[in-house]
Amino acid sequence: MSQATAQSGSFMNVNGINLWVADTGEVHLPPILCLHSCFLDGTMFDGLVAAAAGKYRVVRPDFRGQGRSAPDTVDIITMEKCAEDMEALIEAMGLTSINVMAQSMGGDVAFRLIAHRPELFRSLVVAGSSACSEPSGQLAEFRQWVIDAGNEGFAGHVLDTTMAIMFGVTTRSDPAKTALMDYWRGKIAELPKALRPAMSGVMERSTSVPLLPGIKLPVLIFNGEEDKPRPPAWSDEMLRELPNAKLIRLKKIGHSPTLEAPEQVLPAIIEFYNNPRV
Repeated sequence: MSQATAQSGSFMNVNGINLWVADTGEVHLPPILCLHSCFLDGTMFDGLVAAAAGKYRVVRPDFRGQGRSAPDTVDIITMEKCAEDMEALIEAMGLTSINVMAQSMGGDVAFRLIAHRPELFRSLVVAGSSACSEPSGQLAEFRQWVIDAGNEGFAGHVLDTTMAIMFGVTTRSDPAKTALMDYWRGKIAELPKALRPAMSGVMERSTSVPLLPGIKLPVLIFNGEEDKPRPPAWSDEMLRELPNAKLIRLKKIGHSPTLEAPEQVLPAIIEFYNNPRV
């Protein structure tokens, strides 16, 4: 493992790729491993870092081909490859009894990771996520979105589509959340065309539903009623298939609960990690 340290994080070479990893670093505290959404990065969990201060060590890697992590030369960065990266990172950092916070594609990675190495984990929170593959109708629409983003970048209709997917309609129209929307719109507008392999990996993902019955640890599911890409029925499926799960459904919230409703979601996450029972 090679590491180049910066003030807010470090590059760690694991599984043949340089990943950017932000780490609050309190080795005496129980760890939270944060797995971010596609289009966003580990900074989406800044609020969780603040909520967990003094209680948990928060580790926030950027997936390969996203955020500050190195790009890949493949056409599709699969969820399986991302799970392999996270397993290698966990081993390199010596993490055990891990609490996981997974948003959107982070959940796709988390289910694969936990099913493969269940002994490493203590609890799981998934928000705006699912375990199923993309249904054919939505997949066709999303494939065109991926092509347009790869060709045109994140501007115009591609940027508008991405914002409509990542945030609920109520959040996007709420004057009190204008600053939040302006911030993330600016961040997404800066995304490179080279994000396409990571996007493709999410859209072309295989189902992980068959893995769910074997995941025995406590799982807390957050789902927004306005979540367009991962609708409520998909969270209901996770609840049915996971043997030890609880679902919190959020009114007037979309795909990014930790950002859209932090006042509801973040305290509930910390309470769950403190006592992971459902």
